[in-house]
Amino acid sequence: MKPDKEALQAEETGLKKLRRIIDFTAALLWQADLTLDEAQKLVADARERALELFPDKGETFDLIYGSRFRRILAEKYHLQ
Repeated sequence: MKPDKEALQAEETGLKKLRRIIDFTAALLWQADLTLDEAQKLVADARERALELFPDKGETFDLIYGSRFRRILAEKYHLQ
């Protein structure tokens, strides 16, 4: 395999893993009976896993997924 093709394939694999992590976290936030602290830890853990896959992309995570998780937490826990 060419290095470019390998790099693209590795990134695609990482993106698939990230999608599963995000979707699983969102589902748990909605469906599990968690305290607010537990839910916030779950979000922090998802961010940590994302950074393991894509180091130095914390700001990107916050922009894309942070708002999604904040909306879920605000709706479920009646935050403003």
